[in-house]
Amino acid sequence: MSTCTADSALLEHYVKKILAAPVYDLAVRTPLQPAPALSALLGNQVLLKREDLQPTFSFKIRGAYNKLVQLSDEQKARGVVTASAGNHAQGVALAARELGIQARIVMPSTTPELKVLGVRSRGAEAVLHGESFPFALAHALQLAESSGCTFVSPFDDPDVIAGQGTVAMEILRQQQGPLDAIFVPVGGGGLIAGVAAYVKYLRPEVRIIGVEPEGSSCLLAALRAGERVVLPSVDGFADGTAVAQVGAYGFEICRDWVDDVITVSNDELCSAIKLIYDDTRSITEPSGALAVAGVRKYVAHHGLRKQTLVAINSGANINFDSLRHVAERVAAQACNEF
Repeated sequence: MSTCTADSALLEHYVKKILAAPVYDLAVRTPLQPAPALSALLGNQVLLKREDLQPTFSFKIRGAYNKLVQLSDEQKARGVVTASAGNHAQGVALAARELGIQARIVMPSTTPELKVLGVRSRGAEAVLHGESFPFALAHALQLAESSGCTFVSPFDDPDVIAGQGTVAMEILRQQQGPLDAIFVPVGGGGLIAGVAAYVKYLRPEVRIIGVEPEGSSCLLAALRAGERVVLPSVDGFADGTAVAQVGAYGFEICRDWVDDVITVSNDELCSAIKLIYDDTRSITEPSGALAVAGVRKYVAHHGLRKQTLVAINSGANINFDSLRHVAERVAAQACNEF
């Protein structure tokens, strides 16, 4: 089998899984919303995929439910363990409650309180461990091994990737006209892998652009190295994407089907949060604003005009107290411009 045929077979495999994913038992079809102010600012048509409107305020409910619903009865009876900075955690908690599965979720000790409360309010056990996601992940894997529970990866699992890929299925159905690029936030790579697999199989001309924080750009590092690498440290400002190593299943797709990956600074994320608020009156978390920050940077760098660009707003789980810091950084940037 040629490499091209093998790659196409991989995409077809995921497209079939995406089309069969029963995510709408819990997830909702989110709107693809025009952003008129941002579009005018950038000279392109910008559309926001509003995954912040999911029941858990993040796209992660899609992959979490798709994984849990396909467990065997024996696996469901034993329960599940996962590790998450918060959004996957809430997705697993809600999915587990609906399916009658006991869930133990390991979260970094630095996880925003809002996300911890979101897990506990949905009936799951939240275990705070370690200063960042890699430490929580190691502890969760140990717990799964010692307890016999099923470990549910937040991104490195074909069923999770397929669940996240339903975002792309909706985008292509909602925007059947001109579509030049989709900007996707990247943490462990589950969302961008699912989006790339679906879009490149059906509309290969659409560019897939990954956007990572400068302080946790594990996909960009892997693409440059030609293999998965472990970052020596991660910046936790965009806690939802503070991952040290991209997932193996996701990287298998991303290395061939993602067109570009760019990084943005924390200040650029703060500005993007304000831009989204100005257009929608909604507040995203830093990782949720990655795509918009990426659109702005990419357009400026490449001089794009009159294109149709989609940005996936991936989540809105931010502590209210953190908004002060975001507002202060935006104000400081405004002062520096004069």
